[in-house]
Amino acid sequence: MGETRLGIDVGGTFTDLVALGGGDVVTAKVPSTPRDQSVGVMNAVETSEVEAGAVTALAHGMTVATNALLERRGARTALVTTEGFRDVLEIARQNRPSLYDLSADRPPPLVPRELRFTVEERMGPEGEIEPLEEAGLQGVISSIKGAEVEAVAVCLLFAFLHPEHEKRVGKALREALPGVHVSLSSEVLPEFREYERYSTTAADAYLAPKLAAYLKNLAGKAQEGGVPSPLIMQSSGGVVRIDDAISDAAGCVLSGPAGGVVGAAYVGSLGGYEDLLTFDMGGTSTDVAPIIGGEAQTTTETVVAGVPIKLPMVDVHTVSAGGGSIAWADAGGALRVGPHSAGAEPGPAGYGMGGEEPAVTDANLFLGYLHDGAELGGEVVLRRDLSEQALNALGEELGLDAQETALGIVRVANAEMVRALRVISVERGLDPREFALLAFGGAGGLHACSLAEELGMQTVLVPRAGGVLSALGLAISDLRRDYVRPYLAPLDEVDAGGFEDRFAEMENTAWEDLEGPEYTRRADLRYGGQSFELTVESEGLHKLEERFHAAHEQRYGYRMDDEPVELVNLRLVATVPVEKPELDEPAAQGEAVSERREANFDGEWLEVPVYDRERMGEGSGVEGPAIVEFKESTCVVRPGWGGSVDGVGTLILERA
Repeated sequence: MGETRLGIDVGGTFTDLVALGGGDVVTAKVPSTPRDQSVGVMNAVETSEVEAGAVTALAHGMTVATNALLERRGARTALVTTEGFRDVLEIARQNRPSLYDLSADRPPPLVPRELRFTVEERMGPEGEIEPLEEAGLQGVISSIKGAEVEAVAVCLLFAFLHPEHEKRVGKALREALPGVHVSLSSEVLPEFREYERYSTTAADAYLAPKLAAYLKNLAGKAQEGGVPSPLIMQSSGGVVRIDDAISDAAGCVLSGPAGGVVGAAYVGSLGGYEDLLTFDMGGTSTDVAPIIGGEAQTTTETVVAGVPIKLPMVDVHTVSAGGGSIAWADAGGALRVGPHSAGAEPGPAGYGMGGEEPAVTDANLFLGYLHDGAELGGEVVLRRDLSEQALNALGEELGLDAQETALGIVRVANAEMVRALRVISVERGLDPREFALLAFGGAGGLHACSLAEELGMQTVLVPRAGGVLSALGLAISDLRRDYVRPYLAPLDEVDAGGFEDRFAEMENTAWEDLEGPEYTRRADLRYGGQSFELTVESEGLHKLEERFHAAHEQRYGYRMDDEPVELVNLRLVATVPVEKPELDEPAAQGEAVSERREANFDGEWLEVPVYDRERMGEGSGVEGPAIVEFKESTCVVRPGWGGSVDGVGTLILERA
């Protein structure tokens, strides 16, 4: 294959690999190994039979950080802050998720109160107000030593403008506690708003030791296997070296989903589709994201597991409806799906590995969408009889037969996913009818046509590498670093020289961090008096105001041309692009219909053709109702849909 780039994506159920080299695309899928994900990564490399010596880069997306936050299994972390601000992390903001629920619990803060310490010092907007008290600092350090923590987050007031005190505290901690990870808010997130800054920095400290242990273990295994040290996907949609990933742990929370969005944007734009809603349905969860003009959208408003992380992240919305999501009857006798997942062990009932509760996959298998006896990931054989047993057992509780239960499970899961797609489109001021739905992930194609119908969308795209698209996205991801500097001022008072200087300073830092990067400048703006910002591209000071008005109108439906606009932050995205392969689809190989089988559409059993995607080629057509079996996934073409394969291997379905 010559020089080869690998992308390896670890999901909750399967670990996927894509190898790109010399125009070829090699794929592999193996079950994930939840106890130590790096085992699955190396299994995928072995299964793919890629020659280790030819690998020039290995990009890796993982769910280690996400899971540590969701399961609250991070490091034991302490917090050091300015006296009087010990509880900022717990008080948070005034918005409560359920206003009138007197018993609502908010998720516990990452740092419990007994591990939050304060030092006497004070910075103000102009600089030092009260000096840092050394004796008190030494007392705090000895308390932290006694508490036996693995990480410390340091968040002092106004450290985003004047980090001197914070740096002194950090230096003292690093000297006194050599094995302990220390995160400084002035390095993690030099932005105003103390709660978001504290929260992001605490998350960074909480995740770093876990991530460091995993990545060092993985790097060791990679070295033994003779492949290069992995590059790690960040939430922003670019990869970084291992040391940078560890020092920016909070930036890896959406590492897994980001790869899929990058892959979707690339494959979509190759086929001429620049405006997409991406829909990635895996075994454990479903991730959806908007792509506008071929660009993955990023946001700094992400909240993961109740923790606001204000770093640039791909604008992904995740719901816990995946192929492995378990269906159950609630106390009122209603059918529910998820959030519990059968995962990789024991898996859905139809896997025959000891799972007894019906999952979404069981419903799809029973309805004839999946092939009875199909092999998944090399070691799982699907059994429809076991799925039927599980569906019957649940149906008895609900007073339904197996078929009604299966149709109900699919409908409930679809409703959950439609809601997620509305969040990233309608709630962002985007009309889903003007977008194409790009479906991927092992289970994406099974549900795509139903979701598109529900949202009034006319086009569904199912890429050839759809089952492993996240891994493809990793293999083609650019190296990327994000930088931010605060600049709080009314836009008409901003000094052009100072504006340029801040960008130049960030560009100098980026030049030291990366080899010959390209830069994109952005700015956060708001109307005076607003408490939230919008980020727009910056091609110079004079265009910012008009761009902001237009962005505000798209997002919120109105603009206020006569209101003063304020600048809040300047942002720099520095990227080093990698070479991206052309995807080309060969001609069809003989007859594509491999069999006919019974499948259920809206309660009616129909005999439908089953197409083998491997035998289809450029121009091969399909008319619904039909089923197309890809190498790592399956696509259900509902009645009224039809289409053909384009030159880059994407199955394009249009609604009649």
